[in-house]
Amino acid sequence: MLSLAALSLRLGVSGFQGSSRSIATIVSGIKTSKLVRERLRMEVEKMKSHFSGFRPGLVVLQVGDRDDSNLYISSKLKAAAEIGIDAKHVRLPNTVTQDEVLQSIMSVNENPSVHGLIVQLPLDSVNPIDTELVTNAVSPQKDVDGLSCINAGKLSRGDLNDCFIPCTPNGCMELIRQTGVSVGGKHAVVIGRSKIVGAPMHDLLLWNHATVTTCHSKTPDLPEQVGRADILVVGAGRAEMVKGQWVKAGAVVIDCGINHIPDETKASGKRVVGDVHYTSANQRAGFITPVPGGVGPMTVAMLMENTVQSAQRFLLKNQPRK
Repeated sequence: MLSLAALSLRLGVSGFQGSSRSIATIVSGIKTSKLVRERLRMEVEKMKSHFSGFRPGLVVLQVGDRDDSNLYISSKLKAAAEIGIDAKHVRLPNTVTQDEVLQSIMSVNENPSVHGLIVQLPLDSVNPIDTELVTNAVSPQKDVDGLSCINAGKLSRGDLNDCFIPCTPNGCMELIRQTGVSVGGKHAVVIGRSKIVGAPMHDLLLWNHATVTTCHSKTPDLPEQVGRADILVVGAGRAEMVKGQWVKAGAVVIDCGINHIPDETKASGKRVVGDVHYTSANQRAGFITPVPGGVGPMTVAMLMENTVQSAQRFLLKNQPRK
């Protein structure tokens, strides 16, 4: 039986019902992220009512002043404010050294009022900084991006209740849930093997009982592999690389790609597309995420989910009273 959210997603899609041509149901990340944020807002209210003065705390640590990073951080801070999370933006200058970044992280790690710490990537410094060293310096208990090797290791071993799951794959799983399609027993194909999307997506699908194939730049028979997928998650970073004719009829297609291609009809001279050729794929898929408006909003929503979860774990351990 479909969830209320899945039913609303179905009803919100225009299609060719009863026509000879089928069209995929659009799985809206905008709608789903709103549902997640509203649930989290209620959970934060509950925490505040039970534990006087308590608010989940989040710190976004930025090195430098990149425009794209500023935009991403702004969306995170806005979402946090809506939910009731106490979010702070710490910006270090682009002259900062690696040791100074590590000292800032240690300071946040030791602050009991902060339950989540994000290091905004890329690190924009004139000095050499080891990104892996920096992300692993974040306390695993506050690593709400799920990027530390400890959280990644727990996920790979199936310890899903004892780690933070990276936000984009977690958002993909939520979108799959909204379709009402069960992951268990399905053949899932993931295109891409990045630490942020592809690799953790494989692990999540596997531990949710799918049979998983991971494809990448060296996979020789990509169309054939895609054609076997009941669930297809694409995070390759190549504009419209997956063609509609590759897609298995009725498949769930989750597109994590964000690419810019030339478009003279746009004022900017370009438009945003995913890694899947949408106009052909939505003629074969059962469910498909749009770009933009699909996976993107879910990434921020799941970051908030991890922060609230971290605060709840803190309360369980410490149980402050009114």
